[in-house]
Amino acid sequence: MSSSTAEPRPPLTAAVVTVSDSSSRGEREDRSGPSVVQFLEQHNFIVEAREIVPDEPVQIQNVLIRLAREVRFIATTGGTGIAPRDVTPEATSAVCERLLPGIPELMRSQGRKKTRFAVLSRGLCGVRGRALILNLPGSPAGAVESLQAVIDLIPHALDLISGKTEHSQ
Repeated sequence: MSSSTAEPRPPLTAAVVTVSDSSSRGEREDRSGPSVVQFLEQHNFIVEAREIVPDEPVQIQNVLIRLAREVRFIATTGGTGIAPRDVTPEATSAVCERLLPGIPELMRSQGRKKTRFAVLSRGLCGVRGRALILNLPGSPAGAVESLQAVIDLIPHALDLISGKTEHSQ
């Protein structure tokens, strides 16, 4: 298929979900969510939703299920470490039909160049319906750096999820 007859790419719609007990209670300002929103908007995503939820698996799962019907890309921030309340990867895994281990592997690999603690992130990436869900670390810098490592892959992944599987020459 030549580029002149290729179907236009659907808008890159996104949602950002901050997973944080203290931010959900209003005790701490959410800084990572706005940082991720700004980064996505700079990369031509239309951020249609922002949510803050506590570190509760069922609440995380419910918001991911709902948003996967509304947008094409969901970035979560927070809850990916090894502390007892860090449950975002488990909640994400529970709602995804397929996991894409290479994306978080690349994020951790790139993150390790800045801090050796990047390998402690348990963030996942997966598909639910026609949406891609990506777990990012909770720190503003870690979230943006992780997303920066893979942002060029996201539009192509969304094309594939949508069934656009032809290959250009």
